[in-house]
Amino acid sequence: MTHQDILNQIEKNKDRWLNELIDLLKIPSISADPQYKQDVRRTAEKVKELLLKAGVDMAEICETKGHPVVYAEKMVSSDAPTVIVYGHYDVQPADPLDLWDSPPFEPVIKKTAIHPQGAIFARGACDDKGQTMMHIKALELMNHLNHLKCNIKFMIEGEEEVGSAHLGEWVKENKHRLKGDVILISDTSIIANDTPSIAVGLRGLCYMEVEVTGPNRDLHSGVYGGAVANPINILCKLIASCHDESNRITIPGFYDDVAELSEEERKELNKAPLDESEYKKDLDVQALWGEKGYTTIERTGIRPTLDVNGIWGGYTGEGAKTVLPSKAYAKISMRLVPNQKPEKIAQLFQQYFENTAPSCVKIKVKPHHGGEAYVVSTNSDAYRAASMAMEKTFGKKPIPKREGGSIPIVALFKKELGLDSILMGFGLDSDALHSPNEHYGVFNYFKGIETIPLFYEYFYQMKTKKRS
Repeated sequence: MTHQDILNQIEKNKDRWLNELIDLLKIPSISADPQYKQDVRRTAEKVKELLLKAGVDMAEICETKGHPVVYAEKMVSSDAPTVIVYGHYDVQPADPLDLWDSPPFEPVIKKTAIHPQGAIFARGACDDKGQTMMHIKALELMNHLNHLKCNIKFMIEGEEEVGSAHLGEWVKENKHRLKGDVILISDTSIIANDTPSIAVGLRGLCYMEVEVTGPNRDLHSGVYGGAVANPINILCKLIASCHDESNRITIPGFYDDVAELSEEERKELNKAPLDESEYKKDLDVQALWGEKGYTTIERTGIRPTLDVNGIWGGYTGEGAKTVLPSKAYAKISMRLVPNQKPEKIAQLFQQYFENTAPSCVKIKVKPHHGGEAYVVSTNSDAYRAASMAMEKTFGKKPIPKREGGSIPIVALFKKELGLDSILMGFGLDSDALHSPNEHYGVFNYFKGIETIPLFYEYFYQMKTKKRS
């Protein structure tokens, strides 16, 4: 199998492979909302169908206490290296719908400045249906060329966007099926379409919800205002108190376990290209914001954060209603770095809110989900194979970089299976993940299909060379 063989197959199947992705994107597999449960199931069935069509030996829908896992295998030899492909078929809610330029589950291809070949606009286009589909199509390509040298196991879940709530349990119960050499994941980004990179670190996550209760019912703000505490005002003060004037998080003990990088490590990290003027222009902001003493790359890669993801209470409808609300709510996420444990951070967070809140309100803090940070070794055979594959297809050696996002299950894979993960994604940070108008470049989709077969080729060569 030559690189040109791969390119020929992509050209031959381009339209069909694009249309198959579009069909998958039409299904609203929103795992967080129970009303989409049947659509999530329908997506799992579709993924199974696509895997069988690509040439796996077997594929099945594996039940969990939540949404199912799609498991499949293509085994070529008991002596061959085994790669486990992880991805997810569930997507984030599409809200707010009025900010989409086109309906989120009616995919359209539009050209943009960053994507002159076009980009597919739809919820899940990049995160993670488009990137998961690359692996399915890469398998189909290798099968057609009769050049698959590694065993492949697929583990495609339906709950990543809600913290992989039941995948950990499924992994523990299926260790005997998940024996392998490495886990390959495409759910991350590259620096730019002309600057490839491989993620070598992910931040962890701790997601919390806060409920503040004041009076036992909504009150007239004229009659009671000034005499009764307003839960929204109290909640806003509590949230504001979580950061000091240097934008450092004030929760006692929050930084106790943070892994600090050396000056040399920080210098290497900042070698990754970042044009801050373009960064601000893309986001339409006048200035950047973050913890004092750290660069933008450091703030998004190696420093923990605390952000409000949603806040609500009182009257938010049309017109005016002079109400002093009974309750106020906020959803707050904290991105964690190596050594920080989500369970400990959740406890510290809860203690801070309970101890800081005034006695005129009641506080209820509820944890949602979380996961630990993860750092990838750049010295492994799998990392070198990924780097060589990307260098071949992009014409440049990829830059190792830390990602700001989280894939909570990755640390569990290491703990339960003893396997490292290679984070070889092809999206862009500007692809509006989790936001209105999410999209994925046509270039990126096919560049992934072009690169993945070469990863298997190089990984096989390295493993067999060591054995001989």
